[in-house]
Amino acid sequence: MDNLAPYASIQENSTGRRHPEGSPIYRNEYQRDRDRIIHSAAFRRLEYKTQVFVNHEGDLFRTRLTHSLEVAQIARSIARELHLHEDLAESIALSHDLGHTPFGHAGQTALNECMQDYGGFEHNLQSLRVVDTLEQKYAEFLGLNLMFETREGILKHCSTNNARTLGEVASRFINHTQPSLEAQLVDLSDETAYSNHDVDDGLRYGLIAFDDLLKIKLFRDQHDKVVKQYKNLNDKQLVHEIIRRMINVMVVDLIDTSRSNIEAADLQTIDDVRKQARPLMAFSEDMSAQKLELKQFLRKNLYQHYRVHRMTRKAHGILTALFEAFMNDIKILPVEALEQYQALDYQSGDEGMARCIADYIAGMTDRYAIIEYERIFNPRQLSFANLIP
Repeated sequence: MDNLAPYASIQENSTGRRHPEGSPIYRNEYQRDRDRIIHSAAFRRLEYKTQVFVNHEGDLFRTRLTHSLEVAQIARSIARELHLHEDLAESIALSHDLGHTPFGHAGQTALNECMQDYGGFEHNLQSLRVVDTLEQKYAEFLGLNLMFETREGILKHCSTNNARTLGEVASRFINHTQPSLEAQLVDLSDETAYSNHDVDDGLRYGLIAFDDLLKIKLFRDQHDKVVKQYKNLNDKQLVHEIIRRMINVMVVDLIDTSRSNIEAADLQTIDDVRKQARPLMAFSEDMSAQKLELKQFLRKNLYQHYRVHRMTRKAHGILTALFEAFMNDIKILPVEALEQYQALDYQSGDEGMARCIADYIAGMTDRYAIIEYERIFNPRQLSFANLIP
């Protein structure tokens, strides 16, 4: 890419891959990362993993896959405008949710509780684990063998204790340095995408009221502009026009604020990015306040809605029951999971088996977790055909 800023991520200056490989032909290293991510099994499974709603409750709700694509679109637009590496930003965006459990955050909470005595569970670390180890397709290495900068961007947050076990990719959490600007912008693109699209899904599902959203400045400002310009929109058009403008004003604010921060920092190389005391990619104070107001509204009115809470309780029960069943009788664990336990370098004893079970459960889609629960706990699922995975 000829128009990259001098402080952008450049493959020639990268730490590279954990396992050396020859250079790709007709594509750069970060394009190779993107392609490996798209062709991975974990990426395909995102189609049937939820954001907020259980996947089978409606065909129009966003899944982890559609969310990842939306984050990638926003991230590429920002990277292009700021002369950062678009392909790296896209690779990070497409892989950032690979470690999510079925049933969204409810699944993570359940699995983390189950794993408390075995090192815990965190979806961010699991995403890195997926691309470093759990994808088993290549002849010469485990995982996808991604570039350092892609792996760094996947690891958005990490405790100091975990960082000590992960090596260089997590060193910034010990040294208090910053990741690349591409990693920073994907983090904020993620936030931009899910906040606005949860509004869209919440309205469609009838969990949040349009009139209540008019009390939120970010929504109200764009609503007023839309109704002033267009007089005869139907409800679907009105909501779409408002949300797309909300995304636009957030992205424009993010670009303008970040560009000012970058100019003030007088960056010359990516090392200058890493030495900063705080991230340079940021929203303005005003937009941060509006974004927070929207986030608090969604937490109260959508994420804590009784219908969502009912779903999360069911999800919590399903994953907890599966984990306990597998730990109590390892013989009911499917053959492929046992083969993975034998193939990978898990710790011995209960801790290693618990991690293997967590890997298996985290890789499930929403509907597969429900089916597996039925196979194990439903007395009517006793025919041999129904017991076969």
